[in-house]
Amino acid sequence: MKSPLLRLLTSPRGIAVLAALGLAGALAGLTACSEKVFAAAEGKTRIVFIAGKKSHPSGQHEFNAGAILLTRALNEQSGLPIEVKVVHNGWPEDESVFEGAKAVVIYSDGNASHPANGNEAKIEAMLAKGVGLMCMHYAVEVPKGEQGERFKKWIGGHYESGYSTNPHWTAEVEIKKDHPISRGVPGFSANDEWYYNMRFADPKTAEDIVTGVPTREKINRYIHWTPDGEKGLGKRQTMMWAVERPDGGRGIGFTGGHWHRNWAVDDFRKLVLNAILWTAGVEVPEGGVESLPVTEEQLNENLDPKDKMEHVALPSKADLTQPAAEPVEFRWPGKK
Repeated sequence: MKSPLLRLLTSPRGIAVLAALGLAGALAGLTACSEKVFAAAEGKTRIVFIAGKKSHPSGQHEFNAGAILLTRALNEQSGLPIEVKVVHNGWPEDESVFEGAKAVVIYSDGNASHPANGNEAKIEAMLAKGVGLMCMHYAVEVPKGEQGERFKKWIGGHYESGYSTNPHWTAEVEIKKDHPISRGVPGFSANDEWYYNMRFADPKTAEDIVTGVPTREKINRYIHWTPDGEKGLGKRQTMMWAVERPDGGRGIGFTGGHWHRNWAVDDFRKLVLNAILWTAGVEVPEGGVESLPVTEEQLNENLDPKDKMEHVALPSKADLTQPAAEPVEFRWPGKK
């Protein structure tokens, strides 16, 4: 959207005047920054959403399609002064997109495919200015050591291979009631690849926002199963956490987001929308972020092209009552 001044300057008459004054060359730069300038003039909070490259089979890790659904909810349905810009398929080529941003959300694969790789100094510089950072699902996984220490500082913790675990299970989600992220979300049940047993900073800086209790009966698939994951059965585990950093910025880690269908679970979606707002330093409305129900047609829009495409159905009760998987041996990448 252009401001009235920019519309005048880019009109045929305006261009002629600029040319006569020898200023036509400045017009391209003025036009390029117009959206950001006008958004700032309107008092909108700018958020950048980095969606990762295509990953798992169809209907899973749909980073691009999921980012579009969440962005549409914030930009078009929430009624809030928010401007979310989606960057598709990894780190942006044009880094000017970060100018004026109050938060960055990363929803992508992690480890070797993490968009943060090679961009740590740029992220560090943004966060030092108080920019918020939220990482979703696989984007909370980075190697222990230098990168893990960064994530403990940036968002309070991370998934650590061999320590954390990632079964598919049905969680009866409990939300910290006195935190703004909980507003309008009474709790819900969802089947997801809920990672748990995160490696947090020591001493712990993060606050548990979403928790659930995994049991053998609730787990319908084991993937990377660890001794610490097994010790965590029957105990309350953290699936979303929040931190307020000394630099004034905020950090969030969220382990759900594997199944694209879950964006049609109203409370699941509201929880994440609330968290995005909080990360950007925006006051979460008393009833939470409002958005329209997601239809089955919308779930199947913008899916990444895969060799075998699957139709994504709306969530059902059957998702929550899947039979328990048989226990497996301990296994994870690099296990000897």
